[in-house]
Amino acid sequence: MHRVPANTVAQKVSHYWQKKSQNHKTMNASLLSFIQLLIYLNFPDIGYPSNSNLEDDGEKIMIGNPAPDFSLADLDGDSLSLSSLRGDFVVIHIATTWCPFCNAEAPYLEELYRQYKDKRVQVLIIDVKEPKDLVQAKLQERFNLSFPVLLDLDGSVAASYAPPGVLPDLARDEVMLASNLLIDPEGKIQFLSLLDSKNFDAKLVDLKKRLDELLAAD
Repeated sequence: MHRVPANTVAQKVSHYWQKKSQNHKTMNASLLSFIQLLIYLNFPDIGYPSNSNLEDDGEKIMIGNPAPDFSLADLDGDSLSLSSLRGDFVVIHIATTWCPFCNAEAPYLEELYRQYKDKRVQVLIIDVKEPKDLVQAKLQERFNLSFPVLLDLDGSVAASYAPPGVLPDLARDEVMLASNLLIDPEGKIQFLSLLDSKNFDAKLVDLKKRLDELLAAD
């Protein structure tokens, strides 16, 4: 059977939507890669082999490892480091404003924060490669987020969390879009979920289950 490369299909999809909306300025290389990722996850026969086992293995490899430290500016211009939150559980969601999965999870991240904030649980969104004003309007204000939203302007922090070998055709920061992490009080990764569009967990059921287990044992 003739196999059409996934990047060719992604380019055709991108071209179609550009024609439908000439003023849509966020249709950029990152969004093209995200379309390619969705095609990869949902239609592996058109250009990529199935990679679900590799993704599962990549997530498992990260569990128990020290979380890479970072220091990023929030939307007020103040710096926040992961190490400064040592002693608390930290939920991290890696996002962009144009990611529909990220937007679907945002209200549930706010709900999680309000539910657990008195239990030594911090919540952060790390936005990848987008300007402050856009992130403030399209994430913080749109979803009325009361926890910090941090700016990873060059994608290096997101890339530092990407499991090795997973989705090798994507940039490392793009692998982590719509992912969720749970860091324990000692700074170790206790939960990592990469985007799975077929079993999308917008309500963060699996993450909350693991968080409850850790809180009960703490």
